[in-house]
Amino acid sequence: MTIQFNCPKCNSLIAFDSRHSGKHAQCHTCGQKFIIPFESNVKPKKIKPQLIKSDPLPGFYRAVLLDNFKLFFDRQNITPLAFVLACVCFKFFTHGLFCCCGFVTQFVVWGWLFGFYLNIIYNTAFDEDALPEIYLGTSITFLWYIIRPFLVFTLTLAVVLVPFIITLAHAQNHGLSPRDMLTIDFGLPLVMQLTFFLGLFLFPIAILTVAVGKDITLLRPDYFFAAVFKAFLPYVVAVFLLLAVAVLYLKAPSFSTDAPIPTTAAHLAINLAVQVLAIFAMRAIGLFFRHYSCHIPWEKRYQQ
Repeated sequence: MTIQFNCPKCNSLIAFDSRHSGKHAQCHTCGQKFIIPFESNVKPKKIKPQLIKSDPLPGFYRAVLLDNFKLFFDRQNITPLAFVLACVCFKFFTHGLFCCCGFVTQFVVWGWLFGFYLNIIYNTAFDEDALPEIYLGTSITFLWYIIRPFLVFTLTLAVVLVPFIITLAHAQNHGLSPRDMLTIDFGLPLVMQLTFFLGLFLFPIAILTVAVGKDITLLRPDYFFAAVFKAFLPYVVAVFLLLAVAVLYLKAPSFSTDAPIPTTAAHLAINLAVQVLAIFAMRAIGLFFRHYSCHIPWEKRYQQ
């Protein structure tokens, strides 16, 4: 499908195939750089000229641990925050619905949230200190906005877990199962543990690569480790926040019709806290690119 729109600077008519949506492009008439929109007749967002950084940008920890709180008190973020609130409430109260309805609602909500997360990373990486606008799309694009983020997150997680998947397959040939990871053993169970946690450790830099680079061929181990080793402590902050999101989500209680109203309200508050922490984590990943892009090998090629 072809997407048509006008240049945000000279108003020239531009057309791209829909598979390029979200990528950076340049007007052949005036040279203005912009982000290709996801729908026709939508004004594309301009890209400000950026100098390639040769040194890290200071202030990462302050931006992550202090400045992120400002997002929740900024009026321009009311709509995105209301969207997150609606998603959490919808997911919470529809959990456990009969038949396939529960699965469908969970899939739809997480698709929206995953797309929101990717946009947070992208916008934060390019110096935007506001939550992204909400685009739900229409008809076919509506479904694509749900399915695409799911595919992105699933594929990215699968890539970083390839060593674990290979080790697990080898272990199963020797009569072991994933449950054997919980045992204390210096053989294959230990290798499974190491490869599993290594994959989780590399997931933030991998999802950053996909969200900002928008090119699956950039998912290379040498690219990952080059950035992680040169900015190890800041990267650990992003990993810790994402890990905290995962732990809190696993501990978050589901809706129960038998629970009293105060208990239900407390359970809903915990689920909301998961999303607040998730926003912090995605912002931290985007800020990692903003402050330490000089350590990311593909970043220079991306800006050329």
